[in-house]
Amino acid sequence: MHCKNHCDVHSHCCSSEHETCIELVPIFKGLTEEEMLEIAGITSSRVLEKGELAYRAGEVTNTMFVVHTGKLKLYRLTANGKEQVLQIIGPGEFIGELTLFSSLPLSDFAEAMEETSICVLEGAKLKELMGKYPQIAFKVMDELSRRLETAESRIESISHGSVAERLAAALLDLSAEENDINLPMSKGDWASQLGMSQETLSRKLTEFQDEALITLQGQRRIIINDRAVLESIVANY
Repeated sequence: MHCKNHCDVHSHCCSSEHETCIELVPIFKGLTEEEMLEIAGITSSRVLEKGELAYRAGEVTNTMFVVHTGKLKLYRLTANGKEQVLQIIGPGEFIGELTLFSSLPLSDFAEAMEETSICVLEGAKLKELMGKYPQIAFKVMDELSRRLETAESRIESISHGSVAERLAAALLDLSAEENDINLPMSKGDWASQLGMSQETLSRKLTEFQDEALITLQGQRRIIINDRAVLESIVANY
């Protein structure tokens, strides 16, 4: 898709950066060049420094954010102020979509884990385009259903699964049928996502390594040595 670089009076630009950004998003796949240009026309860009928030809990943004480069950490704060990591969002993934369908404020925080470039889509205008191109709305709803299923599975795992079961399931999920894992987050954030302390995570990882199930290399690399045993641990819950 190609368009001339220009900005209207609202400072929304049709630029190659926006095109590249929205082309990364699965919900926009299958649109024609003309339709993609309409999406680009309601898109602006923003660069976040490490630690900067795209949004915070309590805000009503009516905006959808798409990660172009970098990563965002979604988290909530518990009653005692501790972070509960929900998800890591990478290039091509979007957040903030719930505010398109609800007037309720956001319930989580979105923090840049490194310098991160995001595309910002105006909610009101995006909803107009959803009415014009229903396939976009259907794809957003499909993604929402997938995320809900993932969230429910994680809640069930934290509520009923042992530390070993949760860790084995997470390792298999991250491996995506490969045996070499590079963690997309710190072990502290990973522990938070799994509903355990970092000390508990480190202890269980060491136990798995002592049992020759995995090999730890550095801070973020994990090699799976015995997938069958990990799968048998998961099968218990």
